[in-house]
Amino acid sequence: MPSANAGLILEGGGNRGVFTAGVLQYFMERQLNLPYVIGVSAGACNAVNYVSNQPFRSRECMIDAQQKYPYTGLKQFLKQRTVFNMDLLFDDFPNKLVPFDYQTFFQSDKTCYFVATNCLTGQAEYLEERKSKQRLMAICRASSSLPLMAHMVDVDGTPMLDGGMADSIPICRALRDGYKKNVLILTRPKGYRKKTNSRYNRLVRIAYRNYPKLVRTTLRRPLVYNRTLEFIEHHEEKGHLFVIRPQIPVVRSTETQTDLLQKFYDHGYEYARQIYPDLCKYLNISEDLHESGKNKPH
Repeated sequence: MPSANAGLILEGGGNRGVFTAGVLQYFMERQLNLPYVIGVSAGACNAVNYVSNQPFRSRECMIDAQQKYPYTGLKQFLKQRTVFNMDLLFDDFPNKLVPFDYQTFFQSDKTCYFVATNCLTGQAEYLEERKSKQRLMAICRASSSLPLMAHMVDVDGTPMLDGGMADSIPICRALRDGYKKNVLILTRPKGYRKKTNSRYNRLVRIAYRNYPKLVRTTLRRPLVYNRTLEFIEHHEEKGHLFVIRPQIPVVRSTETQTDLLQKFYDHGYEYARQIYPDLCKYLNISEDLHESGKNKPH
């Protein structure tokens, strides 16, 4: 049986999420099934595909489909006032063009949370869904809707936006839920720190003047994010966390060049293969047996 104390935490980052997708493809090929998954923004999109056991779906959505159905760019923003075509990503893709396996997801015994930011309270909401296809995709859409770049999403009658505003890397939530061992997949290199952007802050104050608590949360994001990274790095050094992060220059969150995205995806896959023996030691599983699917984290 999977370990009751092994969690998987997936950071967002827009199209930088292809790194996470590459890592998770390798995990799924090795049948590494961690029982607790929590994803934010692009991490939420990777989370659903991990739980539904669709190792190639994230790549199909984020790289392959870019050539047929470009979903980001200036034209998209001028047309719908969103950087990403959210209708395409969270309706056409899962229900028609790149089918999502709802049945496998809903039948999974994994716990899966998605983080969104409540626009009324400015607080993080940790949401899950086990029955409704529509609500599941609404939650994923909300978790991925960046302020100023996407519209608010109604979830259960509450306006919500990207979960990264309130809790970019929900390690503390996983620890509170009792998961003492956690695998974190980040999309920035070690040592990265988020800087304050005064121009962005001015735009946020104007655009969300009717949502003062959302504004406060958004303006505090660099401080909270950097403190979280300090917490992670401290516990990583002590061996309490297993952190996987890019080892090469990262792509832009809105990157559209498929060759660059594929390179970053391949890096995630190859790096996962490289560090897998160390991960098995951290999780206390046998690498050889686990490769054949005969062993699970315990």
